[in-house]
Amino acid sequence: MTTGFPEAAPWGEQRASHADRETVVRRLQQAAVEGRIDFHELDERLERALDAKTHGELAVLTADLQGAGRRGAAGAVREPVEDRPLVLKGGLHGVVRKGPWTVPSRVTAHGGLGGVVLDLTRAECPSRAVDLEIHGQMAGVTVVIPDDWAAETSGIEPGLGGVTDRTTPDHAPDAPLLRVTGTGGLAGVVVRHPKGKERRRLERESKALTSR
Repeated sequence: MTTGFPEAAPWGEQRASHADRETVVRRLQQAAVEGRIDFHELDERLERALDAKTHGELAVLTADLQGAGRRGAAGAVREPVEDRPLVLKGGLHGVVRKGPWTVPSRVTAHGGLGGVVLDLTRAECPSRAVDLEIHGQMAGVTVVIPDDWAAETSGIEPGLGGVTDRTTPDHAPDAPLLRVTGTGGLAGVVVRHPKGKERRRLERESKALTSR
């Protein structure tokens, strides 16, 4: 007899939260201000957004508004960023994702036997929120977020390994929110800010970039 972790429902079938609906409402309102949709269509989409039960129902409301509200420093509209879900599997040897990279709005991490380290301290995040689904399994998952990011870990089941949230409630108003769901599995999940050594490395890298 074999045992395993239950397979999660596809992202589009997963239940949306109040925060998910509010994010879509703000995006629709911004699209109306920019003239992308008229106010009659805005009312219709807002009603559907507030009644939406799943991520899929929300996604169709903004599928034709991928560029809405995304502006660069000079005010020019930025090109839409391809947002494909990312799946990380620790397998036998483990996986480490760090350095400069672009974080999609949906990430799934399976600890496996080798574990997963997800370092977001130098990552670019086009989305206001990142949904991170974690399955700690045998080796666990460690997540490192910048000091100004916020983390929401109440949606994850601790499992046998537990969930350790070492983040602080202090965060920048416009900083991304990391919403963590899933299960800690046997080895557990750790979500934290950079430690001393990591912080010093980030400071050195920042100084090196500004001196160029």
